[in-house]
Amino acid sequence: MKVITDLPVIAGDPFSDAEICRPGQIDAHIRDAGELVFVSSHGILATGRHEICREILRNWQVFTSTGGTGIVDIRKDGWRVPSVILDTDPPDHNRARGVLNDILSLRSLEQFKAQTEAQADRMVRDLAQRGQFDAAADLAKALPMAVLPDAVGLQQDGRDHLLRYASLNFNSLGPRNAIWQKAEEHARESVAWVTQQCARENLAPGGFGAAIYAHADTGTITPAEAGLLVRTFLSAGLDTTIYGIGNAIRALAENPDQWDLLRADPTRAAAAFEETLRLHPPSHLVGRTVAKDTSFRGTPLREGQKVLLFIAAGNRDPRAFDRPDVFDIARRTRGHLSFGVGVHGCVGQVIARLEAVAVLTAMARHFRAIDLNGKPELTHTNWLRGHARLPVSVIPA
Repeated sequence: MKVITDLPVIAGDPFSDAEICRPGQIDAHIRDAGELVFVSSHGILATGRHEICREILRNWQVFTSTGGTGIVDIRKDGWRVPSVILDTDPPDHNRARGVLNDILSLRSLEQFKAQTEAQADRMVRDLAQRGQFDAAADLAKALPMAVLPDAVGLQQDGRDHLLRYASLNFNSLGPRNAIWQKAEEHARESVAWVTQQCARENLAPGGFGAAIYAHADTGTITPAEAGLLVRTFLSAGLDTTIYGIGNAIRALAENPDQWDLLRADPTRAAAAFEETLRLHPPSHLVGRTVAKDTSFRGTPLREGQKVLLFIAAGNRDPRAFDRPDVFDIARRTRGHLSFGVGVHGCVGQVIARLEAVAVLTAMARHFRAIDLNGKPELTHTNWLRGHARLPVSVIPA
């Protein structure tokens, strides 16, 4: 059998500013180098192959989430208590997932869906009259920040803490580098604010947060677990959705033929978002920890070894998708990895899809044309890909 030193070695740092500014390059390098590679800068294994990513994601018995979903083992070096849903495996994982599945049922989402669609339509209609705006701040960020905290039951004041908290949460999945240090500095007051606001007594009745705590009354989860679950729900549901919507807007602005398809048929909004998720996933990495000494595809693995899945690379694997680098909203995107697969598939994906489809549908109704109106600015984070600024100009329909 191979030993780790026999694997292809990736000498670059995927978390460096240089690689963050050219994301497709490091993705392709890792995917094309081999089934498994060794990233020497962090002493971890990695893969960018679609088939292997799927295989690892499904095999929670060997590739566990209990060590966290980043490159740091949260059991040894975590800034927060492990999530009761993200950092667990069955059977413990099943209790928390069952709670979220219940509160995110289609029936319970009817009111949220109606409110989100109405809010998105108002925002997009107003932006159409402005003509020029920053789509990252004025739409991609504005819509989720307007609807999700309300739906959870948070108070109005201080909601900017949510983004700082979420930034720390995602950046902590990567190395303890300058990006993480900056996020930690910005979020020092935010951690306490979010913890306090997610306490039961501070949540408005009738929201998702109160519904989560109701499950503590039945004994499905403990009150402490309910608080953790509310925090996870918020932090995981904001940044990824914000960046996903922004990535979709940019993709449509840069591909006028695909914008024309959406304009002609706004019901393609869901397909447009799925293709965005495939081509430009906001969360492009997933980490797992080897649960026991084993062998995987001829490579011996030791307990505690970190394995990093380059989801964005897998989504562009030519073995899985034809013309993988082309944005095509008519494509059959089934099988993309952006929301995970298996028992750890993203339970909140219904929220992200609902918000994104509401925005893209409203855009198709109210914008006749959309173009970039300046150079987009990428965010510099360890774990997410999106835009800090996305200037666009539009022509009202």
